[in-house]
Amino acid sequence: MNGTSEGPAPAADLDGSAVTESDIATPFRTDLPSHRAAFAAAPLAMAVVDREGTVVDANPAFGELLGAAPKELTGIPAADLVDLASDARTWHSYREVLRGRQAKLRCKRRLKHPDGHSMWAQITVTPLAADAQGSPGVLLSVADITARRELQARLRHLQMHDPVTRLPNRTLFFERLTAALEPESYEQGGTGRIGLCYLDLDGFQAVNDTLGHRVGDRLLAAVAERLTRCADEAGQGRATAPLVARLGGDEFALLVEDSTGTEQLADLAESLLKAIQAPFDLSGHRMSVSASIGVVERRAQGTSATGLMQAADTTLYWAKADGRDRWTLFDPERNAHRMTRQALASTLRPAIERGEFKLEYQPLVGMEDGRLRGVEALVRWNHPQFGLLTPNRFIALAEEDGSIVPLGRWILATACRQARQWQLDHPDEPPIFVSVNVAVRQVWDSDLVADVARTLAETGLAPHLLQLELTESAVMGSAGRPLQALQALSDMGVGIAIDDFGTGYSNLAYLSRLPVSVLKLDGSFVRGFQYEGEGVAPNPADEVVVEAMIQLAHRLGLTVTAECVETSAQASRLRRIGCDTGQGWLYSRPVSPDRISGLMGAQV
Repeated sequence: MNGTSEGPAPAADLDGSAVTESDIATPFRTDLPSHRAAFAAAPLAMAVVDREGTVVDANPAFGELLGAAPKELTGIPAADLVDLASDARTWHSYREVLRGRQAKLRCKRRLKHPDGHSMWAQITVTPLAADAQGSPGVLLSVADITARRELQARLRHLQMHDPVTRLPNRTLFFERLTAALEPESYEQGGTGRIGLCYLDLDGFQAVNDTLGHRVGDRLLAAVAERLTRCADEAGQGRATAPLVARLGGDEFALLVEDSTGTEQLADLAESLLKAIQAPFDLSGHRMSVSASIGVVERRAQGTSATGLMQAADTTLYWAKADGRDRWTLFDPERNAHRMTRQALASTLRPAIERGEFKLEYQPLVGMEDGRLRGVEALVRWNHPQFGLLTPNRFIALAEEDGSIVPLGRWILATACRQARQWQLDHPDEPPIFVSVNVAVRQVWDSDLVADVARTLAETGLAPHLLQLELTESAVMGSAGRPLQALQALSDMGVGIAIDDFGTGYSNLAYLSRLPVSVLKLDGSFVRGFQYEGEGVAPNPADEVVVEAMIQLAHRLGLTVTAECVETSAQASRLRRIGCDTGQGWLYSRPVSPDRISGLMGAQV
């Protein structure tokens, strides 16, 4: 003896229900007449079990539950009758109650009646007070909870399944997906991989809008049947078929556990597309629909449910963007580009405020004398994470989210200030103009005319030393407010140039009615000139087309700038057919403002 006493342990409640003090306050007495009568008449199945675990008495309800007379059950170990030894945890708790070390045991078991039917029972074991002979034991009671379990199962099924298609719903799908990504699921054999086909119907909303939701629901149910059939066929010869679920609306998912690789997922996606493409006959309506599918397949280790679904959603978007009625496989490189694009878009506006942008300037050179006439201002983003970015990486994003307006104002002010500074630094040289690119959204979302007027006034730059460049597609389609703004700027003395001319609408009749002063020939025309003098015969058609455009521009009173001039042969041919100015690497790449200062007054 060590001088300490061990009291009874807390009650074990193996089904998760609470045990209160009232449950264990007063042990049951079987030696009192009133208690004996209640024991015999009780509708609850009960048995008295001695400290060795043997049944010493049972009431009629207990015998009826197990299909035997109560006397036939005496002398039998109670654990054998109600399956208490099938798992170590329950068996240990039961033995502790018998020894008086634990106050109570409650658990659920599935029992089989001698007539063959099964039932769910809730078993409770509680201590008894000592009887007249001083032999305490335990009271074992068994409640039939089969009906309750079945109701719970039906309710869970309703909760976890879609009422329209009868497929597992989003809740059950994520439950299965999360379980499949648990280490114990993929570390105990299998391939250790997981695959997902994330699908939605193309243009499903039109079905609801034109034929009504009832037909739409029937279409969803019919699609669900075809998807299930495809999953069953794909699961032949495997432990389990892919899980088909409706995630909401017209979105479905097929989860492939222990996938064997992208080829398996690609085959499944192909079969899904073919199954859906076949026409549907629904209540007299014959219709054809298609689907887009995002396919993801990867190792389960290190994958989260959220990450897998994000990848699937992104890939489904790609399938839609690529033309619909197709499946697309997740591409890490494409996703990285998308993530970079999102990162750039989210930091554009703050970057303007932080001063992360700078301008470089590319010379515009007179074709006859090779002297500097002007410069084009080209914006660069000195990104803290991705380094120096050229406009093609972020201008489209700026146009999408509207940040092109504040960015455009900064470019305009910076370029005009620099042009005025060159003029002040080189008073003996002819001043050069600065050309600034303008997006159409700047015209619509801001007062461009007011911005230009204010900037010229603040910097002191003469209007004729500023040129604004717009793309051909933007200018040729101008009407209303854009055209009014261009006309006002032209009246102010600002030059208007059409950039990338020859690649857009090319509405030459409309050109004469626009307030344009310069055409900038797209570089694709100039590249056709590059072979002269290199032992390769030039294509005469290139020169005919370019010469015709130059002559037309001159007849309309416009000057012409050729972009992408890279060789002296190109320059000589352009000079011969009357091109006014040139821009390209033959003269200079975009450079810093101080480099432009060194070119002023000299032949480039």
